[in-house]
Amino acid sequence: MSAYSFLRPGLFCLDPEQAHNLALSSIDRAHALGLLSHLVPKPVIDPQEFCGLPLGNRVGLAAGLDKDGKHIDALAALGFGFLEIGTVTPLPQPGNPKPRMFRLSQVDGIINRMGFNNDGVDACVARVKASRYWQSGGVIGLNIGKNASTPIEAAADDYVIGLKKVYAVASYITVNISSPNTKNLRALQGEDMLRSLLSSIKVARTALCDEHGVRKPLFLKIAPDLDPNDIRLIADLLIEFEIDAVIATNTTIERGAVAHLEYGAEAGGLSGAPVRALSNAVIQSLKEHLGNRIPIIGVGGILSGGDAQEKRAAGASLVQIYSGLIFKGPELVQECALALK
Repeated sequence: MSAYSFLRPGLFCLDPEQAHNLALSSIDRAHALGLLSHLVPKPVIDPQEFCGLPLGNRVGLAAGLDKDGKHIDALAALGFGFLEIGTVTPLPQPGNPKPRMFRLSQVDGIINRMGFNNDGVDACVARVKASRYWQSGGVIGLNIGKNASTPIEAAADDYVIGLKKVYAVASYITVNISSPNTKNLRALQGEDMLRSLLSSIKVARTALCDEHGVRKPLFLKIAPDLDPNDIRLIADLLIEFEIDAVIATNTTIERGAVAHLEYGAEAGGLSGAPVRALSNAVIQSLKEHLGNRIPIIGVGGILSGGDAQEKRAAGASLVQIYSGLIFKGPELVQECALALK
């Protein structure tokens, strides 16, 4: 029996956000004391190259677990092939009022409406640079978003600021336009607004490439709540604006499978097992439109090695996990990495 299986009942007695913070601080302490390597499985060595990046294996940490880069070295020790930190915004912001995270244990699901709570991009960049994982060449993606106070019409300004701030340190940059917890953010997935956003980002990226002498991979993270026309449009724009990869998907606002449960009607994004089928369907549709021109990172509802294999079968080259860690513990990283090896 794993160490996490003993700890989980106690953690699940706590408020989900409190449990989240306690778990991360406990992992930090265990890592600092040199105990973590004795408590989790050995990392799976399965070298991959993705968009020119050297990855340790095909399993990454999804954005949202470590919003501020406070736990990079401890999380890296869990055996991930790469980490994604954030979402970070140009200015610090507290996020939405608490409570803002709800556990749906009956279906291995989580609803959150955190609202991009973070210390701001400058603080995150400093923490990334201070981490041993980054200093030793570990792959860290930085996920950027807009401040809640920025009008949606000016969203591109925030993304350009974020891109400029993280460019020198990020292994790759993810543009997050799919959180349901920042007002009107998903409107950026519409044709006119997405075209305008990607155009602004492309101009800034070209200048940054010239300034730094390197072209950093740029990814786009999309929602699962898209109809076939939306997906086809996004796929076309990914190609037009030379986006390097697409992350599919973020959380869902669909509640059909959980509406009858306690907390099932809470506002926010639903993750975990209930989003798995939606995510897989989006990945499959993207693959049909993109073929091998732009690779896909699959995320959403991965709670086993078999779930990770489903993502690959749908068309994903890599996977990321977050909610699965809450329900299954760190052993899930090794299980998924072995399943995809």
